[in-house]
Amino acid sequence: MEYTHQYSWIIPFIPLPVPMLIGMGLILFPTATKNLRRMWAFPSIFLLTIVMIFSVDLSTHQINNSSIYEYVWSWTINNDLSLEFGYFIDSLTSIMSILITTVGILVLIYSDNYMSHDQGYLRFFAYMTLFNISMLGLVTSSNFIQIYVFWELVGMSSYLLIGFWFTRPIAANACQKAFVTNRVGDFGLLLGILGLYWITGSLEFRDLFQIINNLIYKNEVNLFFVTLFALLLFCGAVAKSAQFPLHVWLPDAMEGPTPISALIHAATMVAAGIFLVARLLPLFIVLPAIMNGIAFIGIITVVLGATLAIAQKDIKKNLAYSTMSQLGYMMLALGMGSYRAALFHLITHAYSKALLFLGSGSIIHSMEAVVGYSPAKSQNMVLMGGLTKHVPITKTCFLVGTLSLCGLPPFACFWSKDEILNDSWLYSPIFAIIACSTAGLTAFYMFRIYLLVFEGYLNVHFLNFNGKKNSSFYSISLWGKKQVKQKLKNKKFLLAFLRMNNKEITSFFIRKIYSHRINKNVKNITRLFFDTPHFGNKKTATACLSPNESDNTMLFSMVVLVLFTLFVGGVGISFSQKEIDSDILSKLLIPFIDLLHKNSQHFVDWYEFLINATFSVVLTFFGIFFAYFFYKPVYSYLQNLNLLNLFEKSVLNKIIANNFINVLYNWSYNRGYIDVLYEISLIASVRKLVKLNYFFDKKIIDGIPNGIGITSFFLGEAIKYVGGGRISSYIFLYILYVLIFIVIWY
Repeated sequence: MEYTHQYSWIIPFIPLPVPMLIGMGLILFPTATKNLRRMWAFPSIFLLTIVMIFSVDLSTHQINNSSIYEYVWSWTINNDLSLEFGYFIDSLTSIMSILITTVGILVLIYSDNYMSHDQGYLRFFAYMTLFNISMLGLVTSSNFIQIYVFWELVGMSSYLLIGFWFTRPIAANACQKAFVTNRVGDFGLLLGILGLYWITGSLEFRDLFQIINNLIYKNEVNLFFVTLFALLLFCGAVAKSAQFPLHVWLPDAMEGPTPISALIHAATMVAAGIFLVARLLPLFIVLPAIMNGIAFIGIITVVLGATLAIAQKDIKKNLAYSTMSQLGYMMLALGMGSYRAALFHLITHAYSKALLFLGSGSIIHSMEAVVGYSPAKSQNMVLMGGLTKHVPITKTCFLVGTLSLCGLPPFACFWSKDEILNDSWLYSPIFAIIACSTAGLTAFYMFRIYLLVFEGYLNVHFLNFNGKKNSSFYSISLWGKKQVKQKLKNKKFLLAFLRMNNKEITSFFIRKIYSHRINKNVKNITRLFFDTPHFGNKKTATACLSPNESDNTMLFSMVVLVLFTLFVGGVGISFSQKEIDSDILSKLLIPFIDLLHKNSQHFVDWYEFLINATFSVVLTFFGIFFAYFFYKPVYSYLQNLNLLNLFEKSVLNKIIANNFINVLYNWSYNRGYIDVLYEISLIASVRKLVKLNYFFDKKIIDGIPNGIGITSFFLGEAIKYVGGGRISSYIFLYILYVLIFIVIWY
């Protein structure tokens, strides 16, 4: 054990040779490095696998010995200032290290094929490895200085990865938005670190916690300043984990490649904020106002993320808002003091959401074969539908991730989310009702994604309750309800193809194409089905009328994540009521729970658990039912049963449909108008202030010396014509000026 902990400092630096060698190769041997670029995937995966084995070994020691290990050495000593670097190994470090490495390895395997045709393949693996190094350094840090250094490295890596395709203006804007938004939180984090150092004189976590507790216990510190600095620390976590109100960067961050979304914006990077709050929980827990604030921000984020996800058309942005909502559950649990439940959900959600993102990447990868490289088309769920027959393995994997995130047993997220819901009833019934209702909403928007992508087709039967067709309730498949093996050559053939279903499909499909500005004439409509793939040759490319399943390396990562999604929930299940801390997670967390001065015994009342679980599962099934109602041809079933007229004449139905549903849809589709509010109140104001500052600088600051110079120039030009060179004229003017002066004076 001592030998293993002694060399734990090497964990963040094991993958470091990969980006260094890639950079040196591109500088010294650019041609050879680019020609052999696929070989760099192996060292990236191999070195990260070594880190994973190291992390598993550390976790085993943590479970068996329940110990905390810390080692520091002085870096700078100057009078009273002493900066120390070191590493801190505890249960939280072990959990995060395993999470980073396992998800990272699978994403790298997946990326080898996903990015194989991209010109930035080497740059991608260098950035990804740099991100893994930054995250590993963050979770092993022993003090605030290291935390802040690696925190900024994580932000830099995220900036580079979000803007990976920087030639696209939308990607460049997205990475800038993420950078600026996170700088707001990071500035608060820096102020909080400096403030706590001012109070305690220490930057080491364990020393700082002990000093703060003693000062508060002896009433020797102003609680206002401690609370203020703790709140500033929390601001860093709010930005990094996309909590309200600094959540606006997360959906736009989906402009990066999908493997990036799976790794940093679903499993690890956004979890850095949760990690920071968990690491600082011994500080926050003695400040009730901060704990209540964390829970309040968490519950707002839970609801906001779920409501904003229900009308998004981009599959990745939909999953991004889902991530935001689930991170809100974790923040809520930490605010309630449910440390174990928060980390449990962090683990289960990471694997489930990574599976969903990789599944979405497989879908996008397949769609690009049909529509070409066009994110507006290949990621738009409205243009999908009927994918079940084309990508059956991806469909199965995506369904497993969907069921898990919905919280259905026996999948992983069921156990962790239900634990948070159970604890919320003890904390606040109002919060519990909101959290449980949002669980049903989660099931709705997740099955909306599933139905639109895999089960949908040209569903023109379903009308909005006011008699108008609502585009949000349709899935427009580019290949129709039945697979077509022929090429579409002209308008007549296209119309014949559309009439394979019914006449309404024809008019609706054409109208939808024009409304989305996909095509402007018949030639463009035909090209929609024969678009050249992104990396293909326009001369040799052939049309592909249906998507195909992804390659085996991509499917391998998804299948492994399916296994994690099915079985990782077992680490937090107590199978025995007689044995104290019978589950693995509780044994791992004993030292930290003891540090929080809480009882480390964890019993499960299975009777109470089943009652609460039944309630949450029923809500989940309600959400699934409504998803099937809106996104499956229920309308035709009602019509066949002659129940449609009775249903449409309902007064309650008209009230709900014409007001609530439309308002909710507009709220969700427009991102809650929060981006617009920021645009008006912040961005526009800052731009006006900058223009005013520019005007003041150019016209006032620069204008005064420039005006004096110009005035002197013209004055000199005028005076030079007065002098004629005659002394008599000078004497005459002098006497004239003296006389004028005397007259004025007297």
